[in-house]
This record gives sequence, C-alpha cells and structure tokens, in this order.
Amino acid sequence: MAFFRNICLVEAPQAVISPFPRYISDCIGICYLAAAVEQDAESMVIPENYYNEGLYDSFRALLKRRKIDLVAISSMTGCFNNALRLAEIAKERDAFVVMGGFHPTALPEEVLRHRCVDVVALGEGEATFRDLVLHGPSKEVPGLAYRENGGITSTGPRPIIGDIDSIPYPLRSLRPARYGEHGTDYSIDTIYTSRGCPWSCSFCANDTMHKNWRGRSPENVVEEFARLHDPKRKKLIKIWDANFLTNIRRAEAICDMMIERGLTNFRIMTETRAKDLIRAERILGKLRKIGLSKVGLGIESPNTATLELMNKKNVLDDVSRAIGLVRENGIGTEGYFIIGHYTESVEDTLVYPEFAKNLGLRQVLFMSMTPYPGTKIFDEYKSENKITSFDWDLYNNFCPVVSTRSMDTPTLVEMMVYCNVAFCNYSSVLKRDSIGSMLIAMLKDLFQLCFLMRVNKTLSEQNIIDAIYRAFVRYARRNPEIRYQCGPGGKPLKSPVVVSLQRSPKEAVCFIIEQQGDLRRLSLSLGKEDSLRAGAVIRLDELVAASSSFSMDSLMRLLYRNELIRNNPGRMAGQLVSITGDPVFWSVLRRLYALYTRSFKKTSDLAA
Repeated sequence: MAFFRNICLVEAPQAVISPFPRYISDCIGICYLAAAVEQDAESMVIPENYYNEGLYDSFRALLKRRKIDLVAISSMTGCFNNALRLAEIAKERDAFVVMGGFHPTALPEEVLRHRCVDVVALGEGEATFRDLVLHGPSKEVPGLAYRENGGITSTGPRPIIGDIDSIPYPLRSLRPARYGEHGTDYSIDTIYTSRGCPWSCSFCANDTMHKNWRGRSPENVVEEFARLHDPKRKKLIKIWDANFLTNIRRAEAICDMMIERGLTNFRIMTETRAKDLIRAERILGKLRKIGLSKVGLGIESPNTATLELMNKKNVLDDVSRAIGLVRENGIGTEGYFIIGHYTESVEDTLVYPEFAKNLGLRQVLFMSMTPYPGTKIFDEYKSENKITSFDWDLYNNFCPVVSTRSMDTPTLVEMMVYCNVAFCNYSSVLKRDSIGSMLIAMLKDLFQLCFLMRVNKTLSEQNIIDAIYRAFVRYARRNPEIRYQCGPGGKPLKSPVVVSLQRSPKEAVCFIIEQQGDLRRLSLSLGKEDSLRAGAVIRLDELVAASSSFSMDSLMRLLYRNELIRNNPGRMAGQLVSITGDPVFWSVLRRLYALYTRSFKKTSDLAA
C-alpha cells in the first residue's frame, strides 16, 4: 500500500505568458510523474485553469472538494514565485508538498527555506517520485533534499534513467480541458524523444537535470506519435528535445516508421544544431514528409569570441549552409539569438539583426542572456556582480536581468527592441497598395512588439513608449533603406506615403514609402517637419495603452485558436466561428479600428 494515496500534480505557470502559442504549457512533465505512479495511487488530479490566472482559485477549490495528501509541484525558474504561491495554498489544507524541476534542483537550499515546501526532488523525477509515493519521505529514497535538525540534508543524487524506453508514456488523459480541447487531444502538444544533451553550453540548464544524451528507441517514439495522430485534424507537435538530430540514424528510423504507418498529419517543430542539420541532409525530405515545418537554430551570436565564451560549438559557415539546406526542402527556420553577454557592447549588439538578415532568416527570436541557476553563466555573472535582479518572475528569456561590462539593464531592454525593429523587413507594409492598408499592417506589427515587451513586468507603459521610440530613433540614424519588389498587377503609388510614429508633437520617426519603377523603397527620418506632411500619425501613448488593455491570458486564447486555423486551413469555417464568437477578438478589432481612425489624417487612397 502506498504511503501517499491521493495526489494532486501542478505545473507552476510563468509569471507572465509569452505571446507565442507554441510555448503554452502542455504539462508533459507532471504527466510523466502521473504515469510513474498510475498503478500505485488511489486518485490523481491536475487542477483546472493551469494555464491562466484562474489556476489558484480552482486549485484552492479542488483541495477543499477532494481529499489530497500529496501535492507535487514542478517549477522552472521563471515559475518559482508562482510555485510558492501554490505550495502555500496546499499548506492551507495540510497537504504534504514536494517540489521538483529545474529551479528546485539547482537551488534546493533556497527552496527549502520556505516552510510551505516539505521536500525537494532532485533531477529526473519519475523514479524518485514513485519511491516517495510508495515509501514516504525517507532517507532510503535517493534524490531527495529536506530540512533536518535546523539544516538541509540530502539523500544523495539518483542516477539518471539509462533506459528511457522504460519510462511510461505521459498520462495525458489526466490533463484538464484547454480552450475546449480534452487532455488527450490538445491541438498543440509536446513529445520528448530524448533526454540530456551531448553539449554543455554555458547558458543552458539542461545538464543540471538530464546530464548525458539518451535517445528513446524509434519504436517507442513512433508509438507515442500514433497515440496523438488524427488523420482529420492536423496538430502542432513540438519535439522539444535539447537536440533532436543528435543521432541521425535514429531520426531516420523514426521517419521511416511514421511514413510506413501513415502518421504524417502533423505540423512539427523542433530544435537542433546547424552542424547536425548538415549531417541530416539526406533525410531532410523524410523529415518534411512526416510534417517537419520549422527548425529552431540556436545561433546565439554573430561574434566568434562570444560563442567560444558560451562554449557554443557553432561554426557560422555551418549556420548559413544549414539554413539553405532546409529551405531547399521546404522547411522553415527560426534563429535564436542571445544578446547581453557580459563582454559585449552596444556596437557589438547592433550587428545582430543585420547578421540575421544576411543569413536569409525570416523569423528570429532575440532573447536576453538569462543566468539560470545551475548554469555556468549564472556563476560567471554573479562573480562579476552583473546580475541586476533575482526576481525569478523575470527569468523568461525576454526580460533583461543582467548588465554587461558596458551596457546597463535599461540599455539591454532598448537593444532587444532595436534588434526586433531592425530585423523586420516591413514586407507586410510595403506590399500594400493604399495608405489605409499600410497603416493597418504597421499597427499589427507594432502591437506584436508591444505584446512582447509586456512580458517584462518591470516596464511601465511609459517605459515601453520610451524604449520603442529610442529603438526606432537609433534605427533611423543608421539610415536604413529597404526595397520591396512589387508583384505583377501591383498598383504603383502616385505619391509618397508617410506614416509618423510619434512620442510627442515634437518627437517623431517617419516611415517614408516611395515608388521607384516596380520597386517600393522604405526609408526612415526624424523630426517634426516630415510628420506634418504625414498621411498618418501613430501616437505611441495610444498604441501602448491599447495593447495593455488586453490580459495576456485572453490574448493567448485568441492566438491559440488562430494556430488551429493555420494548421487546418481546410477546416477554417468552424474555427472562424469559434474565433469570431470570442469577445477578445472583437475587442482587439475595436482597439485596432479606433487607433486606425485616430491615426488616419488623409482618407484618400494614394494608389493609382
């Protein structure tokens, strides 16, 4: 008979939701824990609303409604404050609390200073959790840390699981409904085909948890894909391994089995290294056939010296070649860059967006160097006194919490905005044929930038206004000139179009779009003179206020449903009904329309 019989599992959410549907939690980690004790526990449950602010009320109500003797909380660093909030609620009902995951594994002493946490599970959790459920908190259970005699003691590390095929499939049936989808049938889901990583980048915490790379067998992986496959509805599956293509033969065997079984109605995303993509050249067609649509590449920096300090074994020539190879096979790439290495300056950072453009990337994420506990970078920044905040809510890759030897934290915030501004090719604006449609496209792009900045809870609306304006001023002073080839049938502009981005009546950045034969040319200038002749004026205070009027929870709901349409265009009608029935959809439209009408000075169409 198990020591703990009635179990509640919770994955602590990020403090602020990132506006990317692919990053929404699938609770896979705690579903693995549930599967490990499925035959031992009398009852298990995950609270409703685990992906939004309603989690805490539903968790408290659940504990009042059901008998729960063990609450297991999984926490990343950026989730830790919320994990403590959950633990405190559990203690209101006298439940025993075990906390695990990346952050508790890296800092068990800090976690156990909070009396609401009884035990920390260190490292990979399945075997440790099962022993805890069966035997209770015991010195005979390896992989635990707990308070004893006024201090912290540990039962020692548990060896990593060598045969990861022995780990039961995650118990997805335990997940509550998410946006109307049942736990076994989420349209965005996650599969891990391996654990660990053969590399040891200084900024990555993977080694803290999973150590050496271990791959599941192709048969084991394909069976999990089969459980998720729906021939009538395409799902987005994230293969969220540290590096999916570590073993090319294994990846090819997975492809062959999936193709043979007809398990190809997926849209798959994964992450890997450029050199591994080159090694996988001969199987890229097979990867595309099973549904691989995008590969994330950790490029990190255009600076060879910085890459060496990060222990990032990247060769920049490999990156360019890898991007070309996947493009030839109809697979998209997304480049990941990290700004804010302590050795880099503003001048070093200005190179990032242009470098990304020259690689031919169409999508990038510019992230801030984040010193996660347990990483080498954490120790390096701490020793240089370059960590500016230990508010774990900010540890989400998009909130600078460090300074460099020549850039303070506010400058890093501005440089993150600059990189996004300077990387954009503005094709969504330049391909339009009227000032009205150009304005709508520009507002949409600016909204997305504002949403990304809202992930940083330390920024006020005025901070966001100032950072966006300064980033555009910095970009304009570099005299950018963007050209766009008009397609056949495009209408030439009979006069220049000017849209002014205004911080105040005397401070504006003007976007000037001119027709030159079959090309459109976009340039930027500063000053009031151009804004006076602008066809439209976007006031930054109104833009930021509008973007701040939506909760990130409701925004994610809308973006999630939009992802369903993207994956299944043939079933668009039903999804459109769902989206247009969402009050958030109409609220966004109203805000955009209000901004549009206030920004539009000239109502005449400037196209011939």
